[in-house]
Amino acid sequence: MSDQNTLDSESPEIPETINEPRLWRDDGWTARVINNDDDDGWAVEMTREGEPEPTLTGPWTMGRDKKNPKPLDRSAFNTLVKTASEFRRRHEQQLHAQLHKSVEVGTSGIRVTLDIVPDDDFPYADLAAHDNDGELLAKVQVAANFRLTEATAAAWIENDYRKPA
Repeated sequence: MSDQNTLDSESPEIPETINEPRLWRDDGWTARVINNDDDDGWAVEMTREGEPEPTLTGPWTMGRDKKNPKPLDRSAFNTLVKTASEFRRRHEQQLHAQLHKSVEVGTSGIRVTLDIVPDDDFPYADLAAHDNDGELLAKVQVAANFRLTEATAAAWIENDYRKPA
């Protein structure tokens, strides 16, 4: 077997580009026009490559015959990719904000952070304190439902960084 054949067989499979009236695949996204279960119309779902569920599902325009869906085209696909990407980015930002919290404690210059690890079996959080230069002062594991406020952070510091009860 030649080196080229080995490289080809080990390289990840690149999905083919599809440009059909009800199915477009390109740039890691798939747009599929489907029957809208909620009414007699049509919907389009946008799915990111490798993900099991659609990122976004929304209504789709009827065609001229008022029965069939309007066919997908390059312009519509690009708009759908942009919309689904923005939706995904907002969702990731919201999730990050829920899982990572931070407070500055008074005028001490100490920043306390709470990083939640949403494990299905044993969720927990890391509570950490950093000085003005970003140096780690202390770190302990706490329950995932620990409420980080300036008061709880100050109490932790005053208790010599011992694990909160």
